[in-house]
Amino acid sequence: MHDTPPAVSNPHRPGDNYVQSFARGLEVIRSFSASAPQQTLSEVAACTGLTRAGARRILLTLQTLGYLESDGRLFRLTPRILDLGFSYLSSMPIWDLAEPMMEALAGRVHESCSAAVLDGLDIVYVLRVHTHKIMSINLAVGARLPAFWTSLGRVLLAALPESELRERLTNLPRKSFAHLTVLDDETLLTRISDARTQGWCLVDQELEEGLISVAAPLRNRSGQVVAALNISGQANRTSIEMLRERLLPELLTTSEKISRTISMRVQPR
Repeated sequence: MHDTPPAVSNPHRPGDNYVQSFARGLEVIRSFSASAPQQTLSEVAACTGLTRAGARRILLTLQTLGYLESDGRLFRLTPRILDLGFSYLSSMPIWDLAEPMMEALAGRVHESCSAAVLDGLDIVYVLRVHTHKIMSINLAVGARLPAFWTSLGRVLLAALPESELRERLTNLPRKSFAHLTVLDDETLLTRISDARTQGWCLVDQELEEGLISVAAPLRNRSGQVVAALNISGQANRTSIEMLRERLLPELLTTSEKISRTISMRVQPR
């Protein structure tokens, strides 16, 4: 698998208030990844579709602000870039509340535990408690995966209005990640509907061979789904039956506990 899924087109159209130069700056930041941790000016321009002159202005601006550094040829991100993500995490007290309960859950079930939010057609990891390396890519805070083929994503998609869900499905690029990947609309909608009805979702080796996971929603005081929580494991040591019978009850107990804590301590926005 790739370090990150391919970018998808943004269904939102820019209006009169769209600041193109700012958007291009974000594109330059996003062009750096695990597979491209440092790039030349030409590589950034080619990756973002900018002219060399335009890419150079943005790179030098980011360097002046301390978000990039350069040896004169290669540019790379600096730790200051983490401030951008930390601003989001620190603005949402939910993560401070959830982390100790996730650590306790991972300790009881001896499997990795994650929390994620929905962003367009992707999920974005906001908390991770590792016990094993479960995927061929490095999943850390900020990592993105396609929502329609993850248990976390299907739980989050299930909370959307039906019209919005179908619109996102219309814009969904189709890619077979594994031999069990589901690609047809009817089956995808059925599995998301099942997640909505039962209040949890299990995905068996659809995103990567050998990876199985089960997820449940995290809700705020108003009952709105604000994030999702999952347990992931390897099929060769964690069977589907074990996920359902032993790990799912633990997951549901923890997700309900986190949701209650959020309701008591976090005011709805």
